[in-house]
Amino acid sequence: MLSQINYLIRSQKDGKYLVARIEDEDSNKITSYLLVFKEDYEALSYINTHGKSMSSELNVESTSATALKGILQRWGYQGIGYVEDPLIPQIKFMILT
Repeated sequence: MLSQINYLIRSQKDGKYLVARIEDEDSNKITSYLLVFKEDYEALSYINTHGKSMSSELNVESTSATALKGILQRWGYQGIGYVEDPLIPQIKFMILT
């Protein structure tokens, strides 16, 4: 698992990663989950399906599982949203400790 490569979508404009923001209805607190793809072509497919108008402003970048934890801590994300199907999209949300 630690040697697995993951793919993220990042803005060329401001360097921010693509995240899912979920609002907790009870506390009105918004938590952010970093969207993670298992293959680069899945991330590109997600961009082409859901963000075609912004495709020129987005990059797909690879990261290791160990670097992923550092990104979560640096940006203050609650966890990851593992994209299982980029076309629907079907996302599995996980909190990493």
